[in-house]
Amino acid sequence: MAHIVVVDDSPTEVYVLQTMLERNGHKVSVAKNAEEGIALVKSAQPDAVLMDVVMPGMNGFQATRELNKGADTAHIPVIIVTTKDQQTDKIWGMRQGAKDYLVKPVKESDLMGILSAILH
Repeated sequence: MAHIVVVDDSPTEVYVLQTMLERNGHKVSVAKNAEEGIALVKSAQPDAVLMDVVMPGMNGFQATRELNKGADTAHIPVIIVTTKDQQTDKIWGMRQGAKDYLVKPVKESDLMGILSAILH
């Protein structure tokens, strides 16, 4: 069982992701925005982070970059989970340090496959 932090401002998306993760035996913590997410990741030291991009205030690209620069968080893999489906968005997300990039709506099999590869 891995501890996954979900950073997303949409209660519906959080519910969908949390349900998938918990059904597969993972522990889930939730942050409603990027700033809250960064603080939670620093304190909880999860096994992985699912990061939305479009959020009020700091966006997910900025938060991913900050987590990857932090000495205490750089080892934690971030997977971007977003509606932004352009190739340029994916390239930019990966440049910020994301380990993978999923476009919503996420297929449970895709998410579990990526987590399995990253966590083992």
